[in-house]
Amino acid sequence: MTLYTYPENWRAFKAQIAAQYSGARLKVATSAPAFTFGQTNRTPAFLNNFPLGKVPAYQGDDGFCLFESNAIAHYLSNDTLRGSTPQAAAQVLQWVSFADSEIIPPASAWVFPTLGIMQFNKQATEQAKEDVKKFLAVLNQHLNTRTFLVGERVTLADITVACSMLWLYKQVLEPSFRQPYPNVTRWFVTCVNQPQFKAVLGEVKLCEKMAQFDAKKFAEMQPKKETPSKKEKGGKEAGKPQEKKEKKKEEKKEEKKPDPEEEMDDCDAVLAAEPKAKDPFAHLPKSAFVMDEFKRKYSNEDTLTVAIPHFWEHFDREGYSIWHSQYKYPEELTLTFKSCNLITGMFQRLDKLRKNAFASVILFGTNNDSSISGIWVFRGQELAFTLSEDWQIDYESYDWRKLDPNSEECKTMVKEYFAWEGDFKHVGKAFNQGKIFK
Repeated sequence: MTLYTYPENWRAFKAQIAAQYSGARLKVATSAPAFTFGQTNRTPAFLNNFPLGKVPAYQGDDGFCLFESNAIAHYLSNDTLRGSTPQAAAQVLQWVSFADSEIIPPASAWVFPTLGIMQFNKQATEQAKEDVKKFLAVLNQHLNTRTFLVGERVTLADITVACSMLWLYKQVLEPSFRQPYPNVTRWFVTCVNQPQFKAVLGEVKLCEKMAQFDAKKFAEMQPKKETPSKKEKGGKEAGKPQEKKEKKKEEKKEEKKPDPEEEMDDCDAVLAAEPKAKDPFAHLPKSAFVMDEFKRKYSNEDTLTVAIPHFWEHFDREGYSIWHSQYKYPEELTLTFKSCNLITGMFQRLDKLRKNAFASVILFGTNNDSSISGIWVFRGQELAFTLSEDWQIDYESYDWRKLDPNSEECKTMVKEYFAWEGDFKHVGKAFNQGKIFK
């Protein structure tokens, strides 16, 4: 299971901490090559699963997808975190909603300008400070006789509220400001020092001096604007003949603007890097082997008598390579339909690889006694997954072995895996069902 996000995303911290408590084996993709925010989350494959392109975003090994941080954290929690009784569960939901509606809006309005990711507005900041005082007073009263927000143990309520207040405590809640709310600070310090919190957050140092808006820092964080040329800086006479040209330039610039749906909020825009996507295979020489032609043969004609002979007749041994994959954790495979979802999920995440690859991946065995292995054909002589951050998520869960296309072993395995029939002597289990990546 994978959580896509950018580094230091407090919203993602909620899910990560919940996973620490529940024992969920969560892989966090925060940077290249696994994930590049502003690039990977705009790819068709990503948007197919997460239409808004926002993070955090969760994808299970079975292909199950979730967006919205509270939903992900809830899914990764155990019953204790969610609330062990109907009343406790309702109270947890109450505090999760409280964080969204009462904490995050004023916290963002106050903290973001100090981080240089939002313009400072004195009136808005002063109002935010007053709103922060209001919710701190509510929390302080509630925690007067309680160690945690709901019950006697940490719940998702504590995780969510603490993460929502993280940047407040790190940036602006200096000792004099937090002094009237000792119960809140005691509770916050208790939470962030729990082993499960520390495993995600590390050491959290409370603010000693309230951070202020830094105009220079804000300017540095903004996208650079083009400065007018010397000719455009001329006097009135020079300005008039330039007007039509300038209008045309403005029209062209407007055409190049991204669609509104692609725009990100202030925080995401600063943390995002948007390098242009490059063809991962651009460094390889052209090959005479036409993968699409083989795929058409495979899809529309007999596999044994037409597709496989065509494959070997045209296969470029210098330009392509053949690999055998074996899933590393067969003991984790339970119901066969879930195992098939595991294969399908991987295929979905490799959508942009289809043009330069082909694979037949097979599930062998039965419920609670199965294995997954496959034959892959890639352009180039190395594993293709390392060429793009979009393809990094699943391949480490498999053992990979490069095959010699001239060997009888390779020819036999290609025949069996492509045709889904044969002895499969290396497997030791009966064929169950297969999936084709093309």
